[in-house]
Amino acid sequence: MAASDSTLNGPQTTGREYRNLSEPRYTSRTDINTAIGMRDGTDLLADIHRPDAEGRFPALVAASPYPRQMQDLGAPAGFIEAGVTDFWVPRGYAHVIANVRGTCGSGGTFGFFDAQERRDMYDLVEWVAAQPWCDGNVGMIGISYFAMTQLEAAVERPPHLKAIFPLAVTSDLYEGANHHGLLSSSFITPFLAMMGLTSERSDGLWRSKPIGLARRVLNTPRLHKKFETMNGEAAVTMLRQLLRLPHDPHPWDELWQEAAVKHPARDEWWEERNLLPLLKNIDVPVYLGCDWENVPLHLPSTFTTWNGLSHNACVRIGMLGKFGLTWPWESMHTEALAWYDHWLKGADTGIVEGPPIRYFLPGADEWRTADSWPPSPAPHRELALRADGGLDDDEGEPGSRTMMVLGGGLGRVRPSAIDPPSTLSWTGAPLTRDVDVVGDVELRLVASATAIDTAWMVTLQDVAPDGEATDVTAGWLRASMREVDEAASRPGAPVLPCRNPRAVPVGEDVVYRIPLVPNARRFKAEHRIRLVLSSDDQNPSTPAIMNFRHASVGTSSLNTVRSSSRLLLPVLG
Repeated sequence: MAASDSTLNGPQTTGREYRNLSEPRYTSRTDINTAIGMRDGTDLLADIHRPDAEGRFPALVAASPYPRQMQDLGAPAGFIEAGVTDFWVPRGYAHVIANVRGTCGSGGTFGFFDAQERRDMYDLVEWVAAQPWCDGNVGMIGISYFAMTQLEAAVERPPHLKAIFPLAVTSDLYEGANHHGLLSSSFITPFLAMMGLTSERSDGLWRSKPIGLARRVLNTPRLHKKFETMNGEAAVTMLRQLLRLPHDPHPWDELWQEAAVKHPARDEWWEERNLLPLLKNIDVPVYLGCDWENVPLHLPSTFTTWNGLSHNACVRIGMLGKFGLTWPWESMHTEALAWYDHWLKGADTGIVEGPPIRYFLPGADEWRTADSWPPSPAPHRELALRADGGLDDDEGEPGSRTMMVLGGGLGRVRPSAIDPPSTLSWTGAPLTRDVDVVGDVELRLVASATAIDTAWMVTLQDVAPDGEATDVTAGWLRASMREVDEAASRPGAPVLPCRNPRAVPVGEDVVYRIPLVPNARRFKAEHRIRLVLSSDDQNPSTPAIMNFRHASVGTSSLNTVRSSSRLLLPVLG
């Protein structure tokens, strides 16, 4: 039975109506464990779901290291991201779900977004296009890693790839694993452990009767509806117990060592896994997008990818509000249908009409449009981090505030009465009117440290009149990685840390440019804007969006922040 729009969790469009969309009219057939040969003789395995009818159909390819056999399980897990087969096949599309090299029965060794994986994606697209059930028009589908393989294919320019729809993408693996020199340890460690555990399991588990029973239960309408507010990627950080289960350490533990230990700064290993310089090769239509909450993983790359595709004649962005992307991924399917009916079937759906950027503005709870990003040419509003803990246009009496970070495990045994605190915050007065903050946010921090290295972790919050604080966005910087590409010199422009760390001059004031991940938010009248600063987020009480936390720098330090520091906010109007 075809999945209807009403049974899918999450928003299905960016607030628009479309026309001439494909209607469900086909039943489905499936070919499992199909071997697809790569140019070097390695076989990737795929499950092929396609209309059970004569004729040739356009195809949507979904490729990742996640179990292809589980993509219809219906669980709120961060690896069920290939899209809803029962939505696509009845509407006249083949849905090809493949495992990348070295995962879930596919041959070879997993390379974690390396050059070999890019070549494989080219071969996969071209193999699909040559099948007798395919009409030669190929797109790609899926979010997160599935979105990353879409870009991998597109930079290789396979002739039959006609369009892609990479929501929640990361184009630069370093950007996803390291936040300006700080390892995103609570993500990368359980992620690779999960890959090691799932990749060596066979059909004997994934297609077993117990899994089939779980599938039926998880897809019952009442239970399924409960998943519409669950963030599967945030749940990745809760998978630490997987580390206790046995799995073959090759290549997973070795990849962890490469990412976490051997390559702390950008180098050739990371550059092989960086698509940003290759985006100039992409000339097929691209639909980008993300949810505003995905701050520590895919949201930053949405905008660096947009910039890298500035040459492309057709790029669209759809930015989603809270619960815009939930797991299993089912949102934005109508939007994707309008996209692919246009580019693969030649239908006039209206998807390419209007401004290229559509974004949901939380707080206002309405859709906005823009022709460029950032949408406002207005100067940033500068707020001073006052010595009295206020956040205001006026710095007031110059001064400073100090916090203490304890490394080497000392933080766990810190006497409770010892000052200064481990976290500082600055809070503005209640707003007299609504304030729309949309675009690139930056903290110009003037601070000193008593250690040769430390971390700066910044969270921007919206504080309601009742005191409830909502995390809006965040930024991070390892102090020794402070030197930046000053070619991006305008306030709020992307800050690119240098590759070579340099010790902090002990006790001296240093000016740090700390970019916060671009975002959009209406801070309503009577609400307050708050900035929280810490130097270690291992403490559960320290803000961490999606609970993504970082490996500690390990130093103990007194970090002093001057009132000459400024928060730069892009205020519309």
